[in-house]
Amino acid sequence: MVEPFQSFPLLLGTHVSIAGGMEQAFSRANTIGATAIQIFTRNASRWQAPPLTEGTVVAFCAARQASAVHYVAAHSSYLLNLASPDPNQRQRSIVTCLDELERCRRLGVEALVIHPGSHKGEGVTAGLTTLCRSFEQIYRQAGEDVTILLENTAGQGASLGASMDELAWALERLDSNSFGLCLDTCHAFAAGYDISTPQGYEQLMEQIDRLIGIDRLQLFHLNDSKKPLGSRVDRHEHVGQGLIGVEGFRCLMRDQRFAHCPKITETPPGENNYNDLENLALLRQLAQGHS
Repeated sequence: MVEPFQSFPLLLGTHVSIAGGMEQAFSRANTIGATAIQIFTRNASRWQAPPLTEGTVVAFCAARQASAVHYVAAHSSYLLNLASPDPNQRQRSIVTCLDELERCRRLGVEALVIHPGSHKGEGVTAGLTTLCRSFEQIYRQAGEDVTILLENTAGQGASLGASMDELAWALERLDSNSFGLCLDTCHAFAAGYDISTPQGYEQLMEQIDRLIGIDRLQLFHLNDSKKPLGSRVDRHEHVGQGLIGVEGFRCLMRDQRFAHCPKITETPPGENNYNDLENLALLRQLAQGHS
């Protein structure tokens, strides 16, 4: 099922900074030859954020139009916990999520990536139930203009979403047209899915297809792992330099099922973007069967 192939429109890039103005994301993308990017639409570590101005929207859309970027995702605030048993934190998370979805809608961003959150000791079923209830409230107000992608986690502490079973439980209860899956390779490996071998890679993909549906896997975060298989610790490493290794990424980049699925790296760019350029060059070589 995993075969090399020679050419396709490769949607590949990195999480890029919006420092100096949101439109600057595209000049940074152009510097590294990215055709897909991920951004924050606001400060990811603060609840408060200044409003999105019309001037920012116009500049962002114009810069995108002039770039080679064909896909843009946003990553939600790290503060969100839509599964929280604390009603105040949950409501604050809902309000922030609604703001982020509205920013995405105005900017023309395709998808918003969200971590499932933490059950804070209340148990997995309680946490997932609260998460789904939060999303139902959000979509009653926000509509369906922007796809929400649930991202798998490494499983540290009381966080939800380390197992495909948990993600499947939530996604089964959410509108298939409005919600999908973002698969982070580092998180999957840290959670115990051994994607460092062709056999382990295919086992995970078969499980995703059986439990969730392969068509709902709409974005990849391509990060190697500094920590061992099943460590439950999320520490990103540059592609091929961690414990997943080159073989795992070779399997993914040559998998025809995901030829047109956007793929984003999330590691430090390095001086003069050296790390980003190296990571993307390797991934392109793997996709073309040259490495």
